[in-house]
Amino acid sequence: MPKIRRHKLPPQLLNHLLVRIRQRNISADQIVLLARWLDTGPDVPETKWFKKFPGFILCGEGEFARTFLLPGQAPDGQEIE
Repeated sequence: MPKIRRHKLPPQLLNHLLVRIRQRNISADQIVLLARWLDTGPDVPETKWFKKFPGFILCGEGEFARTFLLPGQAPDGQEIE
């Protein structure tokens, strides 16, 4: 199972993630929770996946985080812990 890529993201993907963080008003405290979780080196499936956090949902596919959703929005894929 792949790990989530944190470095050398394609520039368009990185820009998209930053835009979504701003649009969804994801706080610095929430980003710290995300960073701590990423520090654990979680395994993710090669297909679509999502992880729920207080205040947002991280969605990805394989090694890439793809977008952020708000609670109440419907994520697609396998939920991971």
